[in-house]
Amino acid sequence: MSTTDKAPSEASPESATADATADATADATADAAESAAADPAEAVAGAQLSTAPLEDSPAGPAVGIGVIGWARWFWRQLTSMRVALILLFLLSLGAIPGSLIPQSNVDETKVVDWKRANPSWVTVAEKLQLFDVYSSVWFSAIYLLLFISLVGCILPRSWQFVGQLRGRPPGAPKRLDRLPAHTTWRTGKTPDEVLSYATAVLRGRRFRTEAGQGHVAAEKGYLREAGNLIFHVALIVMLVAFAWGQYFKSEGGKLVLRGTGFSNTLTQYDDFKSGTLFHPDDLPPFSFTLDRFDATYELTGPQKGTPRDFKAYVTFSEGAHGKPQKREIQVNKPLQVDGSKVYLLGHGYAPIISVTDPTGKVIFKDAVPMLPQDSNLTSTGAIKVTDGYKDKNGKQEQLGFNAVFVPTYAGEGMGTMFSQFPAVLQPRLMLNAWHGSLGVDSGLPQNVYVLKTDKMQAFKDESGEAFKQKLSLGDTMTLPDGAGTVKFEGIERWATFSVTHQPGSGLALAGAIAAIAGLAGSLFIQRRRIWVRAVAGPDGVTVVEMAGLGRSESARLPQELAALAAALHQQAPTAPAALAEPRVEETPEGERG
Repeated sequence: MSTTDKAPSEASPESATADATADATADATADAAESAAADPAEAVAGAQLSTAPLEDSPAGPAVGIGVIGWARWFWRQLTSMRVALILLFLLSLGAIPGSLIPQSNVDETKVVDWKRANPSWVTVAEKLQLFDVYSSVWFSAIYLLLFISLVGCILPRSWQFVGQLRGRPPGAPKRLDRLPAHTTWRTGKTPDEVLSYATAVLRGRRFRTEAGQGHVAAEKGYLREAGNLIFHVALIVMLVAFAWGQYFKSEGGKLVLRGTGFSNTLTQYDDFKSGTLFHPDDLPPFSFTLDRFDATYELTGPQKGTPRDFKAYVTFSEGAHGKPQKREIQVNKPLQVDGSKVYLLGHGYAPIISVTDPTGKVIFKDAVPMLPQDSNLTSTGAIKVTDGYKDKNGKQEQLGFNAVFVPTYAGEGMGTMFSQFPAVLQPRLMLNAWHGSLGVDSGLPQNVYVLKTDKMQAFKDESGEAFKQKLSLGDTMTLPDGAGTVKFEGIERWATFSVTHQPGSGLALAGAIAAIAGLAGSLFIQRRRIWVRAVAGPDGVTVVEMAGLGRSESARLPQELAALAAALHQQAPTAPAALAEPRVEETPEGERG
């Protein structure tokens, strides 16, 4: 292949680019070895378009290299991109059991239920630490190896990238026509004028230029490697954020009745879980009182009963002696306090119940929260009278009541009761009564919403059946044998709040955004080099050659070279016909007679 001189009628850079690109694409593979051997400058021109380290020999370290040699080989393998991708894949696989199997640090009750439902897998799961996946030895090992691999991969690449930023574009290869994108024409301008025009055109397209002997070298696309490095740094940032969040996080839940308050101390929570390095002193000091809770629902149509808006109105105080402030907490609009967020999770009803003993003395009066069982807030719970009750014979006992509450009663004559709307329109309370020992004196924790009846006896009605009664608001239930009364006095509202502190969430978000931006840059930005050579031909007419080389084959490189050639052609147009020599075509040796 040789450089072809163009006739005046065929001297446009666009047509030249198309012809030369087609030829170069067909011959690029066949000429690669010959080009590298014949022209070392061309090999240098294509080198270091990336900061990726060279792959080690698959044969591994040579025999007899010693401990240091083996350590160096292991380090190179660990910090290779191939191993980093494998570790990242293993980390993703390792997170799957943590999503499918209940975790001890999240919900111990679900772990117990899982063990009861899968007894044959318990031993294997415990040995593999599947109930504590994210703190297990094997998951931590993958996590740390990935962290080390990324750091070891990034540091040398960053240093090499800094060197590339400080370097200059390499000189032009001897044979520009061997490069994937190439064009040439003849012009009446002098070589110095052409190179001056070329420098201006390339700088106008934000190329870094370097003048050489009879040529101009230009380079562009450094952001590709910058994006690649940003992506890997962002992965490290996300790993750090994940570890930081897991070690220092805290999350607790609290049910708050209207008119009552909450103080952010460990003893105030109904349930609480935290990271390994969390300390109770890390809880930000604040408190709030639930003043009012409003809920609105769709009243008519096919979406009747669908929630439309939930709002909790609280009086909030920050610090031990903070000034009270009125705030609103809505779903997905938490109250933010010193890095913690207070979310509104749920709500329900708490019937106000009063209980009297056989003498008529009120021994219990309180709002008892009920847990919703469906979207219409059919709720269940337990009323426990632990102190102050004596039967008609003076024997000290405890009372317990299983309760079902519905805000809008339905199910009359169907043998059951349920709610047909979540708002309080026709409230009903069903109670059945027990007496004996609630088991609370044993010191063992109990579920406040479940009545433990193994040491209790049910009250019986006249027919010998378990005594139960359905109450409307204001109704009173009289217990058998003069054991006392129970009155349904009113209805209170409650709301549940979650106080979460996730210190690494902002850092993880920043890392994720940076990773996406870096990945986009490394995928869509092409690192490429352009050379322009202008030399005087034997007849005194200047021969202009332009060629481009990219990190990988791309249709955009010939297009960009054509655009640059067109811009330069305007400044250095094709020589008039009187100056141009006729086009000479060389016949391939295989076709000569």
